[in-house]
Amino acid sequence: MDEIDRAILRELQVDGRVPYAELGPKVGLSPSAARQRVQRLVDAKAVQVVGVTDPMTMGRQTMALLGLRVDGDPRAVADALSRHDEVVYAVLTAGSFDLFVEVVCDRPNDLLDFVNDAVRTVEGVVAVEKFPYFAIHTHRFLWHT
Repeated sequence: MDEIDRAILRELQVDGRVPYAELGPKVGLSPSAARQRVQRLVDAKAVQVVGVTDPMTMGRQTMALLGLRVDGDPRAVADALSRHDEVVYAVLTAGSFDLFVEVVCDRPNDLLDFVNDAVRTVEGVVAVEKFPYFAIHTHRFLWHT
């Protein structure tokens, strides 16, 4: 990956649907060369261009990261929780938590209900620590390659 690839990634983070006619000049390439570079990055699985929703604009008001301590295999807990619509992602970790789970709920009370009724009842969950996001709107920090 060279500096042009990193420039392409930065532009795609801002707008994954940017036309190649705009992308190319922004990164010092022709539109066709930019298209080839993006395709090469996608083919190499170095980048995946996907749509990302903003839960706050979709009426969901409560987001949180849950740190879970698990007795047993955290993969089984991650699989069980990933079946719930509230779960955005689950990731295995090293350190004081075995698993992080990001969740989105309509209201703060729904978050409490989800943790008590869905998370704590999964076999193997020993402890849950909640890190709610208190934001009027979400802000995405970009990865600077």
